[in-house]
Amino acid sequence: MQVLAPAKINLSLKLLGRRSDGFHEIETLIAPITLCDEIEIEKSHSKQIEFHCDDPSVPTGDDNLIVRAAKSFFAATKLKSAVLIKVKKKIPHGAGLGGGSSDAASTLLALNELFETRLSREALAKMAETIGSDVPFFIFQSPALCKGRGELVTPVKLKEKLPILLLKPAFVVSTAWAYSRWQHSREIWDVRYTGLELAGQIFVNDLERPVFEKFVFLAQLKMWLLEQAEAGAALMSGSGSTVFAVMRENADADRLAERAKTELDPELLACICETR
Repeated sequence: MQVLAPAKINLSLKLLGRRSDGFHEIETLIAPITLCDEIEIEKSHSKQIEFHCDDPSVPTGDDNLIVRAAKSFFAATKLKSAVLIKVKKKIPHGAGLGGGSSDAASTLLALNELFETRLSREALAKMAETIGSDVPFFIFQSPALCKGRGELVTPVKLKEKLPILLLKPAFVVSTAWAYSRWQHSREIWDVRYTGLELAGQIFVNDLERPVFEKFVFLAQLKMWLLEQAEAGAALMSGSGSTVFAVMRENADADRLAERAKTELDPELLACICETR
């Protein structure tokens, strides 16, 4: 069977403090978007989990979230782990778009269907908690408000689909590093961090503060987007390094992307999509 694993953007991300378990208490509104990895899953006769990916930089062992998800599923259901999983990567790594987490959640959903185990979404989400903080969100296949360390998921409905332009530079940002620097980070003068509102949504990301301190280009990219007529709002997604623009009605995202490459960085990866 073939499934699509959607990327996500954080429309808002607030950090409320550090928890006793080392994680941070957060409150975030997340939306899946139409940029997707492609996953093919089928039963096999090998009596093991076979995993292949067209991106050689993706780990194929237990460090891979898909492999961990499959192992968790077979351990919980006590079924024989005879499955072949192939992935075509479209979502860039280290981008703040949740590609690995989405792949893991989509694998759990697909295995549940393929092996007809009829586990509820709640049961799959509980399984997903042990794999990664973002993984439970993707189980529900809906925009959602996520709390706790991200595992407390309340699906919501957005007022409208938002047209999005993603812009990602060649470098990546470590999520763990970004969270570790949040408490003692400072705002850069003349960078707008709060108060962005469009379509009834306030766009804010508390991780911009530590990330912009080190990766000043991302602050410049966000501020440049806010100066463009086509963009109604701009925000870094998750811990970066992707910055997205919410496009105004009838705006030409292709032209904006080309202008960003010409004026800022010719190596920017651009993707035009929308929230789901």
